[in-house]
Amino acid sequence: MEREALRVTILGTGGAVPPPDRAQTGILVERGGRRLLIDCGSGVLLRLDQAGADPAQVETVLLTHHHLDHMSDLLPLIVARWLKGHRRTRVCGPEGTRALLERLLGLYDYVRRHVALDVRELKDGDRVELEGFAVECLRTRHPVPTLAYKLDGVFAFSADTGPFRELAEFAHGCELLLHECSFPDGVEAPAHHTTPSALGEALKGCDVRLLLLTHFYPETRGHELAMLQAVKRGFQGEVQLARDLMELELRGRGGGEGR
Repeated sequence: MEREALRVTILGTGGAVPPPDRAQTGILVERGGRRLLIDCGSGVLLRLDQAGADPAQVETVLLTHHHLDHMSDLLPLIVARWLKGHRRTRVCGPEGTRALLERLLGLYDYVRRHVALDVRELKDGDRVELEGFAVECLRTRHPVPTLAYKLDGVFAFSADTGPFRELAEFAHGCELLLHECSFPDGVEAPAHHTTPSALGEALKGCDVRLLLLTHFYPETRGHELAMLQAVKRGFQGEVQLARDLMELELRGRGGGEGR
C-alpha cells in the first residue's frame, strides 16, 4: 500500500525584518493526522488559521534556534492551545531551550499556572522520533546554537546558516530542501546568512528534487529572478522562491505536488 504523503505548509518565509507580504519563519508538517510545527516566528499563529490548521491540534513545536524571528509566536501559540482546552505542549530545540522557556514562563505567572511544557533538547547528530516523524539534526553555521532538520529522509530545512558543504550532504537524496537565502548578491550580508551565489556553490552536486529559497529580507525585493539565476549557476536541480501558505505533498523521490 502506498505510504501517505507528507504535507508541508510553509507558513512564513520572511527574516527578522520581513517584507510586507511575508510572516516570519514557520513550517507545518503533517501526515496521517499527526502534526509538527517547525519554528514559530511572528505572524505564524495567524498563518496557521489561514492555512486551516487549529492550534489545538499542534501538540509539538520543533525550534531550530532561539532568535525572535523563529519563536516570537511560541508563547501566544501555547496560550491559544490552553484557551482551547489543551494545557500541555511539547517543545523541542537546541541546547538552552529548557532554560529559555523557564525564564519566559517566569515573566507571565498567569500562563505558568495554567500550562505544562514537555521540553526536549536536541544536539548535532541526534536522530529522534517526534509525532511519528523521523527527525535528524545537523548543527548549522550561526551565532547561536542552531539545528537544521531532516524529516523522514524526504524534507530538509536549513534553518539560519551561512553556506556550508555538510548541509548539502545532509539534504542529499531529499525530495525537498527549504534553504535560507536572506539577501541578494551585492549586498553586504552577514556571514551567518546565505546569498544566492554562495548557496549555489555550496549545493553543487546535491541531489534534491526541489530547492525552495526562504527567509527573505526586504533587500531581496526586485532581485528575485537574479537570485534564482545565481543559485542555478551552481545547483543543477529545480529552484523556486518559497511563499507564505505554499503547500507541498511529498511522496518520496517518485514525485511530489505543490501549489
